[in-house]
Amino acid sequence: MRRYRRSYWRELAAIVGVIVLGLFRWWSGNWTLDSPRPNGGNGGRSGGGGVATSQTGLEPGLYRVERVVDGDTLLLEGHRRLRLQGVNSPESVKPDWPVEPFGPEASAFTKQFVRDAGNQLRIEVDGEGVDQHGRYLAFAWSGDRMLNGELVRAGLARATLGYDFSPRKKEVLRKAQQEAKRAQRGIWSAN
Repeated sequence: MRRYRRSYWRELAAIVGVIVLGLFRWWSGNWTLDSPRPNGGNGGRSGGGGVATSQTGLEPGLYRVERVVDGDTLLLEGHRRLRLQGVNSPESVKPDWPVEPFGPEASAFTKQFVRDAGNQLRIEVDGEGVDQHGRYLAFAWSGDRMLNGELVRAGLARATLGYDFSPRKKEVLRKAQQEAKRAQRGIWSAN
């Protein structure tokens, strides 16, 4: 009878594969398997203003911005955290994380955009309404200017097109990123 021989290399490769997969999920922000919670995970208490559901997120409309957290995150009236849909700006305030190049510039750009809009932005939900961290997802507008696209066009955020929102907006963000790359703005500038 042939004796079973254990392959330590296969076991090692499987362990390394699991670790790499775990690190990728952590890095991509998709670490938890929990479903998103509406209202920023505050147990269903609304902070006032628009209504939220786990399917639609914020109701479209005009919202007062309490403060800019960083380039792609806003705190709206009622302490509701809004993540700009379809963009990812460099980190500037993430705990236990270094300030990334152009993170402070992205934050300053968003603050100026909000100031120029009189601290009022029109919020439009397109696709997913809430992310895996319980933050609302939306596009923010001042007149005919979309903050999400302006950040990308300025080279202060990357377009993240792999999520659920309209092809029309994906095309706007894709073109804005191409323009920023061609002009070597912000994160696309030559080092």
